[in-house]
Amino acid sequence: MKESLRLLLCLLLLAAAPVSALCPVWTPARAADEIARLQQQLRRWDDAYYRDGKTLVSDADYDTLLQRLKSWQSCFTPGRTAYAPHLPAGGAVAHPVAHTGVKKVRDKLALAYWMQGRRDMWVQPKIDGVAVTLLYEAGKLTALVSRGDGLHGESWLAKAPYISAIPLTIESDAPRVVLQGELFLKMTDHQQARDGGQNARAQVAGALMRHAPSPLLGRIGLFIWGWPDGPAAMEARLQQLAAWGFGLAQAWSQPVSDEEAVAVWRDRWFHAPLPFATDGVVVHQATRPAGKSWMPGEGDWAVAWKFRPPDVTSEVRSVDFNVGRTGNIAVVLNLQPVQLDDKTIRRVSLGSLRRWRAWDVIAGDQVAISLAGQGIPRLERVLWRVGERHYPIPPDPGSFTPLSCLYFTPACRQQMLARLSWLSQKAVLDIAGAQRSTWLRLLDTGAMEHLFSWLTLTPAQLMQASGISPARAQQLWHRFNLTRQQPLRRWLSALGIPLPRSALNALSDRTWEEVQQRDVQHWQTLPGVGTTLAQRIYAMLQDTRIQRLILFLQQQGIPPGLNVPDGDS
Repeated sequence: MKESLRLLLCLLLLAAAPVSALCPVWTPARAADEIARLQQQLRRWDDAYYRDGKTLVSDADYDTLLQRLKSWQSCFTPGRTAYAPHLPAGGAVAHPVAHTGVKKVRDKLALAYWMQGRRDMWVQPKIDGVAVTLLYEAGKLTALVSRGDGLHGESWLAKAPYISAIPLTIESDAPRVVLQGELFLKMTDHQQARDGGQNARAQVAGALMRHAPSPLLGRIGLFIWGWPDGPAAMEARLQQLAAWGFGLAQAWSQPVSDEEAVAVWRDRWFHAPLPFATDGVVVHQATRPAGKSWMPGEGDWAVAWKFRPPDVTSEVRSVDFNVGRTGNIAVVLNLQPVQLDDKTIRRVSLGSLRRWRAWDVIAGDQVAISLAGQGIPRLERVLWRVGERHYPIPPDPGSFTPLSCLYFTPACRQQMLARLSWLSQKAVLDIAGAQRSTWLRLLDTGAMEHLFSWLTLTPAQLMQASGISPARAQQLWHRFNLTRQQPLRRWLSALGIPLPRSALNALSDRTWEEVQQRDVQHWQTLPGVGTTLAQRIYAMLQDTRIQRLILFLQQQGIPPGLNVPDGDS
């Protein structure tokens, strides 16, 4: 029953996952060009990784773009063989037993599905290093071979004497012993959660590929994770490895029976001080076939569950330009929804037009998103830009200012909505129940001439807005009328006069006439108001549009008589 439930949950999760293979609306010519460009980039990364030992892109970013390429190929060239990493076309030395590589599981449910029906399982840290084969013949090390394409690799035997972690001889009566493991950069109290990878793998690969011995070779350790034809029992395997001088595997292998136990070790090793960099855990099944049957990409007796990256990747669906109440234009990327921690991310703000142009990101681009303080989504980097670039046309920044859109026009829709949403807030006019959607419906009726037209709307007029029932209209009308009792300082905020809270609290004026009689020097007497801000406030109050709205409020009896300051600040 438990196994069936796990399988069902896994299938449900896969069905509920975001659809990443939605086909772009591209012409065949554009599709061919975009696919070719991404293939070429992946090929360059493959060459750097497998030939030169250089990691030019993170595993997570590479996997994302590889999956993106495969989805495009599925959309536009379904009959062709999908892209596969271009491994080096053989090195000088054949592996006595092929490197199978290790497949990845996405999450704990996928791991649970893999673990069903398996016995004698062990978890180890997934060391961030360089995979190698060691061959001992009659107890003597005769080959040290890079992974290469899994079948052939380069000989690094000349480097072995400089790496103290590699025994040059072992006590064994077997004619030959084949071991597979990871050469890694030794570290002290390395906490993966805090320190990250620190480019450890690239440093090791660079030292091994240099012709002359590097001092870094003395800092390289060895973790044996594979003994293809070793003892059947994992404990016996680990004990013998330790006796030969490969003790790390025994120290860092733990028996596990289910995915919960793996999750505990994964979390512990992510935060604990370790002697190496890691990027996840590997779960091994002790039982495995004879080494002669191993082939690259075909090993199903081990899987990797990598650590969650600090960011997630997504595709930009569209770019929005939002005009705020003060006229600033904010750029927002609409994303293919992705999950990060406990949040579903659909949008990320880029800030100003200048920043958007600097990022150079449009619909179709692949981006990485993280969570900044208080869980706010933040753009980390652009992974990939589509080749054919169609830039949306942003609003003209010169058309919007702190004094624009006090009166409604179709071009002022966004800024007017932002102004109305602002004045609804509890700290301003406190219009409970008046949300952005409410104001949008009222603007659609054509009854909103300016920022304060809602003060004169009747319940019958409110009912004309889509989705506003008679009861809702009566409630809104009542809330609108309650604002007439608000003190002058709140109406100054509603107008958009940029007085800081400390200045509003200290303002003694009770009438619009007193406010309008203040000159620059008088504004400067208020706390938090310097020369520049005082000049700005004075200029705004002299603007004819502001004065017309003040006159309207005076005609509405706002504020009503002499208001005693309330205690809301």
